[in-house]
Amino acid sequence: MPKTSQAAGLHRASLDKLHDLDGALELMYYGWRGMTLDADAYLAQQGLSRPHHRILYVVARRPDIAIGALIETLGVSKQALNRPLNLLLERKLLTAKRAPEQHRSKLLRLTESGRRIEQKASDRERKVMREAFDRVGGEGAAAWTAVMKAIADNN
Repeated sequence: MPKTSQAAGLHRASLDKLHDLDGALELMYYGWRGMTLDADAYLAQQGLSRPHHRILYVVARRPDIAIGALIETLGVSKQALNRPLNLLLERKLLTAKRAPEQHRSKLLRLTESGRRIEQKASDRERKVMREAFDRVGGEGAAAWTAVMKAIADNN
């Protein structure tokens, strides 16, 4: 997929700045979109989207995660998780088994197909981040990481 700053309306708009941090907000929006563009195109080819990838990403890193813990980790409601989770289970990208100690709880795990899709989508995002970190150097990457940690800890 060719990368152009004008492709698919993804160029950064020259929006009026109403507040002093509007430029930083726009960079967050456009940066996220730029990082996920290729991964989202791949996911769409698989009949999946961003919520599916978020679920696969977490389950890949926490095999046998309970659905309640997944809801908490993602910060979504049970209703918001229901549809994408059911599709992943139907497509056999995830398995769900009853927890031995708590039969009401289901534990999720990736299947081999789910692992492949998660890896390919995440690899596309890591590639974009790696290229960006290479462009800005170690100090820039460290500063970005510090800012992202401060934002992520703002719950």
